[in-house]
Amino acid sequence: MKSDEEIERTVRESRGLGISLQDISDSLSEKLPRRTLQRRLQELAKDGRIQKIGKARATRYSIDHKYDFSQETPPSLVCEDTVPFNASSPSPAPEKSENRSGPDYSKISRQIVNSVSAPQESRKPVGYRREFLDSYRPNETYYLPKALRQRLLKIGRNEHYDGLPAGTHARQIFDRLIIDLSWNSSRLEGNTYSLLETDYLLEQGRSDEPHRAREAIMIFNHKTAIEMMVENPQHLGFNRYTLMNIHAALTEDLMEKSSSEGRLRSVPVGIGGSVFHPENAPQVIEETFDLILKKAGEIEEPLECSFFLMIQLPYLQPFEDGNKRTSRLAANLPLIQKNLSPLSFVGVPAKRYIEGILSVYELNRVEPMVDIFAWAYEKSAARYMTIRQEVGEQDPVKLHYRDDIKSCLREVVVKKMGKREAASFLKDWASQNVTADHRESFVTVVEERLLSLTEGNIFRVRILPSEFHQWWEQWDQRKL
Repeated sequence: MKSDEEIERTVRESRGLGISLQDISDSLSEKLPRRTLQRRLQELAKDGRIQKIGKARATRYSIDHKYDFSQETPPSLVCEDTVPFNASSPSPAPEKSENRSGPDYSKISRQIVNSVSAPQESRKPVGYRREFLDSYRPNETYYLPKALRQRLLKIGRNEHYDGLPAGTHARQIFDRLIIDLSWNSSRLEGNTYSLLETDYLLEQGRSDEPHRAREAIMIFNHKTAIEMMVENPQHLGFNRYTLMNIHAALTEDLMEKSSSEGRLRSVPVGIGGSVFHPENAPQVIEETFDLILKKAGEIEEPLECSFFLMIQLPYLQPFEDGNKRTSRLAANLPLIQKNLSPLSFVGVPAKRYIEGILSVYELNRVEPMVDIFAWAYEKSAARYMTIRQEVGEQDPVKLHYRDDIKSCLREVVVKKMGKREAASFLKDWASQNVTADHRESFVTVVEERLLSLTEGNIFRVRILPSEFHQWWEQWDQRKL
């Protein structure tokens, strides 16, 4: 609740020997009845957010120094006028880490990570805190500092894509994005496939290693979910339809019960290696899930929206499994829709990611994840800038006739056309449906794609494996 956050901030700022009940009451912007305030203080002390010292009239309240990382306002309360980071610096000053890959943590992040890295038995159990979400006010509250958002936007944006259909940028780097995001997101789940193995697996469209079946399925599932997001971003949004389908695609054949795929959970779950206990009341999960989506849909800045989803979805744990995977792909939706560089988590060490997510789970602190997000997005944007330069700018024929190209590809395959028959069909079709100055290019594009069709890329043109194999047996042997 908003009043709880203000009470905690008042206690945090008191320092010294703490602050009395009356002084807390006098400091609040909205006065609370004395009994209500006492109850709030008892609940905050029970949650470990503040500390009660003394008895009766000598009672004082202070911050439990075990968790007193900084006098900065927690990021969940940061407003544009009170950003705790130096406005002249794009990100917190880093504290160098020895013998560790990945982003350097800021001083405050290092303190937070040290706390969640302590032996589990020494960390205080905590439950889901709805106020962490309630306190976030879209376009007023920000997890990412303004200077950092501006810098990352500059890095991830290309003016060439301004005004073009959603997903244009992602489609141009599609082949590389599929491999990068499928591999990195799976790797963060403990998947042992290497990047080259992932590339080969996706190229073949099947696995020949039964003992790694689940890992292969996880990678294939990522490919399916990414294809769905890149191919049809204009039909997706921050709603149940989108998130449920992303989750269903990611968890297909990986859940104990197939009925759990794409469905909010109604059973308790635990978090291994953490003292955090998620909310388990189905009604609360549903209400909170809808609120997360509502707030995400109201966030105007795509990078802030991306980070918000990456934080709030796994914190709620709305699904029986696959929550972090779903959050990583959902975090890409606002970026794809705005034609910004996607986030593929290139180079993010699994240990760092775990540290960041545990900081959210156990302490509701986002600073470590801010450091990770900023570092990862810079690497991703630089990677796709290079690829974009290699492949050149978007072909207007591919852009304008995108659906027609797919339709022609599907018709050639479904009707089992040979090469000569397909060439005649394409010329006739283009003469009737494509403007004169684009006909030759259109036919060339479709023919090139026919020659590059494999079982690993037929999903995006809605061709079934059985249809592909029946066509390929004839196509591969016939000559012009």
